[in-house]
Amino acid sequence: MISLTDSQKIGMGLTGFGVFFLFFGMILFFDKALLAIGNIFFVVGLAFVIGLERTFRFFFQKHKMKATSFFLGGVFIVLIGWPIIGVFLEFYGFFLLFRGFFPVVVGFIRRIPVLGYLLNLPFISGVSFSRQADEEKIVSWSFYFHKRIL
Repeated sequence: MISLTDSQKIGMGLTGFGVFFLFFGMILFFDKALLAIGNIFFVVGLAFVIGLERTFRFFFQKHKMKATSFFLGGVFIVLIGWPIIGVFLEFYGFFLLFRGFFPVVVGFIRRIPVLGYLLNLPFISGVSFSRQADEEKIVSWSFYFHKRIL
C-alpha cells in the first residue's frame, strides 16, 4: 500500500474535481465557468500531488515546451472566455505532454479482468500505443511495398 501525505491526498481530490468539472463543463456545452474551475483545480492538484518544483520541471523541460505551450495556452484561452478553442488546444497539449504514460496505463488496464479482456479483442489489440511499434509498422510496410514494386 502506498502511503500518501496529506498534501498529496488534497492534490488527488483537487485533480479529481478538476477532471470532473472539465468533463461536466464539456457536457454542458463548453460552460466557461466550469471549464475554468476545472483547469485551475487540475493544475493546482497536480502541483499538490507531485510537488511544486517537480511540476515546474515536468512542464518546462526543453523537449516538452511545445506541449506545455499548447496546454497552458489552452488553459489561458479558456480563462479569457473562448472555451471551445481552449479545450481543443488543452487536449492536444495534454496528449503531447502525457503520451509517454499511455503505454504504461494501457499495460496496467490490460491486467484488469474485464477491461483487459476488452483491450485484448482482435480489432482493439492491433492498435499500438508506442512510438516504436508505429515506426516498425512504417518500416515493414515500406519494405513490403518496395519489394512489390521491384
